[in-house]
Amino acid sequence: MARRRGWGGEPPRTDEEATARIIDAAVKLIAETGKGISIADVAAALGVIRQTVYRYFPTAEALMHAAAIASVDGFLDRLAGTVSGIADPAEAMTEGVMFTLEEVARTPHLAILLSEPYENARPSSMASDEAQDFGMRMINRFDVDWARHGYDDPALHELVEFTLRTMLSFFVAPNPPGRSREELRHFIKRWLGGAISAQSRSAGPGLRRSGEQGVGQARGGGGHLLDGG
Repeated sequence: MARRRGWGGEPPRTDEEATARIIDAAVKLIAETGKGISIADVAAALGVIRQTVYRYFPTAEALMHAAAIASVDGFLDRLAGTVSGIADPAEAMTEGVMFTLEEVARTPHLAILLSEPYENARPSSMASDEAQDFGMRMINRFDVDWARHGYDDPALHELVEFTLRTMLSFFVAPNPPGRSREELRHFIKRWLGGAISAQSRSAGPGLRRSGEQGVGQARGGGGHLLDGG
């Protein structure tokens, strides 16, 4: 543990407490600055030496990743508020992607959670389980009856992967300065939303009618939701 002059005069009693306080300091610094942080930044905020932070987090990236995990619930709550009441899947996903891109610009540690597996651009690692799970948690916050629109569980996972890859392209090459927010929304809705709408159309009117008559029956079809598309 650090000497008593660090940690604001109240050193942590356990490694778990130390880890939690380091992550909390990192989250607060990122929120204040809107950019990535270094081990030195966090150490200074806690009043400890860098080696103390390195004991728990070997790199700044590892600390940013932990900060992202700690921020997920708050992000998902804000996302849910943004897409609340939007039942159309293309509209909901467009707004969800717009919100995520803007949120990542304000809280860059979220980008690590979404894009860390893609650092080396290896095709075999372009959709980690962690990123996929995060994406599924995102779309499960939407007020969309995915089954009614032709999406069973495998199709939803493919949609999440496709959306993550789309957002990654904006992390690597951000939106051109000359393109307005509304133009970007139109671009995303036209191409990403268009693909989503095509899947909904391929489900056929019969499925949509059955969804209206009884969502439970439609969901009971399981993997057959996409058959005959």
